Formats: sequence, structure tokens, C-alpha cells
Amino acid sequence: MQNNDQLLQIIENYLAQTEFPAEPELLYAPIGYSLAGGGKRLRPMLLMLACGIFSDDMQRALPAAAAVEMFHNFTLLHDDIMDNAAMRRGKPSVFAKWGQNVAILSGDAMLICAYRLLNAIAPQHLPQVLTTFNTMALEVCEGQQYDMDFEQKAKVSVVEYMHMIELKTSVLLAGSVVIGAMLGGASEEDCRKLRRFAVELGLAFQLQDDLLDSYGDERLGKAIGGDILEGKKTYLMITAMSHADEATREVLRNAHRDPTLSDTEKIAAVKAIYDRLDIPRLTEQQISLRFERALAILDTLSAGPERTKRMRDFAAGLMDRKH
Repeated sequence: MQNNDQLLQIIENYLAQTEFPAEPELLYAPIGYSLAGGGKRLRPMLLMLACGIFSDDMQRALPAAAAVEMFHNFTLLHDDIMDNAAMRRGKPSVFAKWGQNVAILSGDAMLICAYRLLNAIAPQHLPQVLTTFNTMALEVCEGQQYDMDFEQKAKVSVVEYMHMIELKTSVLLAGSVVIGAMLGGASEEDCRKLRRFAVELGLAFQLQDDLLDSYGDERLGKAIGGDILEGKKTYLMITAMSHADEATREVLRNAHRDPTLSDTEKIAAVKAIYDRLDIPRLTEQQISLRFERALAILDTLSAGPERTKRMRDFAAGLMDRKH
């Protein structure tokens, strides 16, 4: 059985062999460009590992793994338009490189290609997989809409934020894991448990992203404070707002648009409040809670610990990030 590095290489090779027509170039070239961008391949890895818990024949899950990665990259093309994002994974976004219209249409084509990849799934699994995939895809759109709604909303609660990131981040991980488990022959009960595992892991992962954006290691190449400069309602910001007095809330609301402050000063002002209110520790506490819940769920599966070890190791690796 392959180790996780070998499994990632198998996924990369499968994606690289996915062929697209040469013409029309402006439709297909951005798809290849997007897929070649790397990234963690988090979703296809989770799908393959979930299949491997219940079956030694993980190859059967490759088309589905490629489909969820194709779908994920489709969402990124459209996200970058909505966010007016110039960069993606350290290089120009499709939106910045080819323009809005190309990014919309190539994204649409990627979604169709994702469904075409699902056609290679064994017929006995396809209806169940499609149902899971469709539910996942719609919930991701719901999460994105909530995220956009929050930009205009004066007050967002921690509960609302957690619901939004569950939809925007966790359900795609959960759908990937459930599809992989289905293809491996898992029971409905094990699929249900793995869904909850992936939701908790996704929440931990997103909260860690929020924390690293303000407190990551700049030496490892991540610009610090982007969320603060954008005035984003992250877990840190929402938690700080709930713990602060009104004068401090006013600083948190307006620091990012204060014309008298430089970007460095804006970040420093907000982080000083976070530090005073103990926000990093509270966030780390929530990350640990979610991650421990996720690992505990793996212990309840019908498969033994020797079958879940690779998933556990992969999850631990995800949470051992500094940037």
C-alpha cells in the first residue's frame, strides 16, 4: 500500500493526464493553468484515504478524487472574481491573467468537467455519489453567499460564523470523505461518522487559517495581516468584538480604513487588542477542541486503528502548519 506522499503523486499524475482540447484556447488553457497550480490537494487526498480505510483498491476512487479537485478549483476561479483577487497560490489568478469573462466561462467548463469525471465511477455507486456531490456543491454556494452577506452585516455572531465556514470549507471536505468511504464499501453509519469527522477537521483547519493570517510565521513566506487590512470578520475579529468594550469595538471596526495609519500600524493596532483580550489563546483552544473531536470520531469507526492510521497522520499533518 502506498504511503501518503506516493498517494499524492498518484493524484497529481492522474490530474496531469486529464486531457483538454487545444481549442478554444481561452476556454481550456485556464483550466490546465489552474489545475497545475498545485495546492495541498486536500480534498482528493481525504477522498482517497477514506476509501483506503475500507478497501485496499484505492484506484477505484481516482475519478471521484479528480472530480472534487476540479470542483474545488472551479470555485476558486469564481471566488477570485468576487474577491477581485490578483494572486492565487503565489501566481496570477485566472481572473487577473485572462480577465473576468474568461474566468467565468472556464470555471463553468471546470464544473462540467467535474461531472464528466464522475461518469467513470462504478454504476452501482454513481447515484449515491451524485446525490452526495450535488448536496455538497450547493452547500458550498450557500456558504459563499453567507460570507458575502457578512461583509454588509454590522454584527456577526460566533455561531453564525461557524455555520458559514462549515458550509464554505467543511462541507467540501465532508463530501469528499463520504464519497471516498462509499467507494470503499463503507456502511451508512461509518459514512455518517466520517462526515462529522471531516466537518470538525474543516472547522479546525479554517480557524487555524484565521489565526495564521494574523500570527503566522512571516519567514515562511506568508504576508501577515491581510484579513485585518480587509476588515474581514474572521473568528479572531468576531471573538474580539464579543469580548471588547464599545470604545475598543470602534477601533476594531475602523482601524482598517483609518487614513492616518499605515498598513503596518493598522495591523499592529488590531493585534494589540487581540493580545490584550487573549484572542490567540481562545482561538487555539477552539482549534484544539475541534481537532480532538475529529480524531475521537475516527476511533468509533468499524475499521480498526491500523486502517485509520493514515487518515489520522494526514489530519495531524494538516494541523501542524506555521504558515
